[in-house]
Amino acid sequence: MTMEKELVQQAHKDINLLKEQIGQAIIGQEHVIDQTIICLIAAGHALVEGVPGLGKTLLVKAIAQSIEGQFSRVQFTPDLMPTDVTGHTMYDIQSQKWHVRRGPVFCNFLLADEINRAPAKTQSALLEVMQEQQVTIEGKSFVLEQPFLVLATQNPIEQEGTYPLPEAQLDRFLLNIKIDYPDEQEEQQMVKRVTSGKIGDKLDISQVQKILSPERILELQQIAATLEMDEQIIDYAVRIVRATRDWNGISIGAGPRGSIALLRAARSQALLSGNHFVTPDDIKTVAPAVLRHRLVLTADYEIEGYTTDRVLSDILQNCEAPRV
Repeated sequence: MTMEKELVQQAHKDINLLKEQIGQAIIGQEHVIDQTIICLIAAGHALVEGVPGLGKTLLVKAIAQSIEGQFSRVQFTPDLMPTDVTGHTMYDIQSQKWHVRRGPVFCNFLLADEINRAPAKTQSALLEVMQEQQVTIEGKSFVLEQPFLVLATQNPIEQEGTYPLPEAQLDRFLLNIKIDYPDEQEEQQMVKRVTSGKIGDKLDISQVQKILSPERILELQQIAATLEMDEQIIDYAVRIVRATRDWNGISIGAGPRGSIALLRAARSQALLSGNHFVTPDDIKTVAPAVLRHRLVLTADYEIEGYTTDRVLSDILQNCEAPRV
């Protein structure tokens, strides 16, 4: 067995251990856990859409605890200022000096709750940090510790008092993860666990153990980034993204960043599956989460009840996959 295959096998084991630990806190929602891990291994950020109360905060806390990372949560509101997110300078009367007070973005895992409730200026402050991986306060730059994952939640746009994220800002998220209600059996398990001799209504993460270090996560990111990828796979990913630009029913298609994101996520998916190379199935698996927030449907299609996932399913069926 080559050294590369041994590294991939060990990485696959470590990722499975991470999944198991997160599963100690999260009941069900396996696809959400998988996609969040894919985002982490691909060094990206995720936009999570779903109604409140489905365990988004618990998910990020469980990941942070399992790798002994620092967790922060910001509740976005219409009056939230950019400095409330990034930090600011303050004057200390005793020392008669200005000091930098670091904001909640100085962490490994940031839950940006209800990001579309904040105005554009505050949204942009967070998105700039996500892109640049650093914060500038009063002209001084501070590099963020790695790994750094932002999990931003978004309410359905129909809800009152929301500010939709512009397409250019949505494009900065690697994945758009849909989180739905648990099925009946999972909900029964959840209710049983919460109401079994515990005060309050919170699921705890006390059973989640630290099994990986932040340094190991960086190693896994490097392993994923170097997985083999055939030229036909690259061509397949680009063909899928380019198809979104002139597909009937799509007014705005995905740009080149969509192609790059699709390949990054596919490499992480391959590592999650224990493969040392990327397959067409890896591309198909991650394509909906990578592309659904990068497309804008025409008004006619939206009126007819089409969804981006349905359109993407048609595109994937019509783009012939390579045989590798």
